Amino acid sequence: MTCSLIYGQETKVPLKGKITFITSKNVYVKFDNTAMIKVGDTLKTIDNVPCLLVNNKSSNSVVSVKIGDCVIEKGMIVTYLIKSIKERVIEEEAVVENIGISYNDSIKAISKNSKKTYSEDIRARLSASSYSTVSEVRDDRHRLMTRLSINANHINHSNFSVDTYLNYRYNINSSETNSLSNDNYLRVFNLAVRYDVDSTLSITAGRKINYKISSLGAIDGLQAEKFFGKNYVGAIAGFRPDIFDYGFNPDLLQYGAYVGRLTDSENLHSQTTLGIAEQRNNSDLDRRFTYFQHSSTINKKLNLFATAELDIFNKVNDSISNSPRLTNLYVSARYRFNRKVNLALSYDSRKRIIYYKTYETDIEEILDEDIARQGIRARINIKPFKSVFTGFSYSKRFQSNSQNKSDNIYGFVSFSNLPIDGRMSLTYNMNSSNYLDSNIASLRYSRQFMDDRLNADFYYRFVNYKYTTNVPEFSQHYVGTYLSYYLDRSLIISLSGEYSTYNQEDNFRINTRIIKRFFRKRKK
Repeated sequence: MTCSLIYGQETKVPLKGKITFITSKNVYVKFDNTAMIKVGDTLKTIDNVPCLLVNNKSSNSVVSVKIGDCVIEKGMIVTYLIKSIKERVIEEEAVVENIGISYNDSIKAISKNSKKTYSEDIRARLSASSYSTVSEVRDDRHRLMTRLSINANHINHSNFSVDTYLNYRYNINSSETNSLSNDNYLRVFNLAVRYDVDSTLSITAGRKINYKISSLGAIDGLQAEKFFGKNYVGAIAGFRPDIFDYGFNPDLLQYGAYVGRLTDSENLHSQTTLGIAEQRNNSDLDRRFTYFQHSSTINKKLNLFATAELDIFNKVNDSISNSPRLTNLYVSARYRFNRKVNLALSYDSRKRIIYYKTYETDIEEILDEDIARQGIRARINIKPFKSVFTGFSYSKRFQSNSQNKSDNIYGFVSFSNLPIDGRMSLTYNMNSSNYLDSNIASLRYSRQFMDDRLNADFYYRFVNYKYTTNVPEFSQHYVGTYLSYYLDRSLIISLSGEYSTYNQEDNFRINTRIIKRFFRKRKK
């Protein structure tokens, strides 16, 4: 075995970078030098919380995507921890031993002869928000919302980990409003315990979304996964959440299995999964289908993602067949030509999923129409100058029956390092559908104050709607501001206010939020 050792120091050295630009998809971070950073590495906050995953890099900057629930802002300092010689050796030995690592799991590879130890890594986020709309002519509306997320890996250095994401909402209706709906909503999206038998085998119990088979959504039950080098196999057995209230429903049994492979080389990082699943309703077969998911980065420039579902069971009037029916297909690609230009393309096609037991009275009608909702999208982003960033996108939605079609054009330009400090962006969106034409233009100015602790956004938005029916054309004007203040890295408070006007009607919207973070990381 040979190892290429790059660093001579025996201690970890933090390399600091600064977030220079944020888009809806990517976060750009500037370093003095990126020679030590690899695609796939993680950048952390100054509090040592994993926050960004590196997708591409140049000699002095990286393009990354946000991971977890961390809050990022322009000008924020992040760090990359250069690994010592010993860690580099272990990392190289792990590759030689072919211990596969999932991009979505926290299991770490170790050398074959090393004694396994786990580092405790606990991250939690608790937020409380209020949303209020005050109108001169309509009932006032108020909503309270609380979210809790916990990602506790290897609690007290044990083999156990806990993953939780809960959302509670309470609607405060006006006394004059006669609402027949439930005002209280508790949604459990994740609530699971994982046990790592060793570095290649894990077992999960509870409600959990498996990101290797994300199209299945949440799974209530047991999940097991085993690595054999870069290959892996997995199995699920449990229940689907209730289709009405997302609660636990023991009648909706589901089970399945999958196989996959990870590739992690200098020019290719990929993950591919192929599986089959069966879903039942009160012991009757509801749906049987296969699924495919793939994601990859090629030569650090091309990013690909694809997912598909193929139903292989149907039952109409007690007549059963296994003829295939493609119900879901999504493909996207993004290519980075250079630091200034990147292009993205995507296509999706979705048919209504048929659960042959749940929808047995409507099956013939659904299959007779068998409408495919399809869409294509193209996006290009360009940075022609150091302080100017611009982009353009076009998307088209259509159906096989020519209904629900729409064309959407979007463009933006952003200016940073203004003479008055801060950043300014202009956006425009035009949409045309079967029943409505809309035009939306907005102007936003952002700036940091008080040593970057206070972030302030001020914006104006103009909206024009023109219906193809007899509804009169109308326009709306919005003026608003968003303020967020960092008391420290773990506590953030924010306040936003918006005034909108339509004809003689004025509306006010006020939102508040407080976010508290908890984190602890300990090595054994």
